[in-house]
Amino acid sequence: MRRTDRLFDIIQILRDGKLHRARDIAARLEVSVRTIYRDMDTLVASGIPVEGERGVGYMVREQITLPPLNLTPEELEALNLGMAIVAEAADPELKAAAQRLAEKVDAVLPTQTVAEADAWKFAVYPFADAARGLAHMAPIRAAIKARQKLRLVYRRIDGELTERTIRPLHMEYWGRVWTLTAWCELRAGFRVFRIDLIKTLSPLPELFRDEPGKTLADYQP
Repeated sequence: MRRTDRLFDIIQILRDGKLHRARDIAARLEVSVRTIYRDMDTLVASGIPVEGERGVGYMVREQITLPPLNLTPEELEALNLGMAIVAEAADPELKAAAQRLAEKVDAVLPTQTVAEADAWKFAVYPFADAARGLAHMAPIRAAIKARQKLRLVYRRIDGELTERTIRPLHMEYWGRVWTLTAWCELRAGFRVFRIDLIKTLSPLPELFRDEPGKTLADYQP
């Protein structure tokens, strides 16, 4: 497993808000405890609000503020996306400007959100990964609002392509990568998809209604 994929898996483990011991995470991912300690340091440096310490455990508390402004998750997402696009531009001056902007944002974010002033430079995922999912975000948002099923072709972390029909439920981001929580009809269960790994996406004419066991509330008890 690539390190970036392992970090993504760690975030998914921590997202329930509970305390997780490093040794339990290490056993689940089949790596050493020392590796988990290093990964936690990387997540903190990337701006993921991880709290905890070695020998005790780790957890994530979701809180995003930008004094003197209060940003919604969507607004901070838009800020991230803008820097993602500019950072991939061919113009070196624009790239430098994106880095300076990231530094300014880091300087005013609360310490529990970003550990160091230059933490965004060490993001878990490069800007290019986030930018790849841009084309899919608008139709996903529309489908979530309309409660419309989607058919997507998805590249798994092992490189294999798989086709899924899903009920889109919620979009969120974790340190430069947007994810989609959905009910997958193929697996008959909840799945979290990295939006940058979606190859193609098509809205289906079929709408869905809430059913017991298939709602976002069921996924987040």
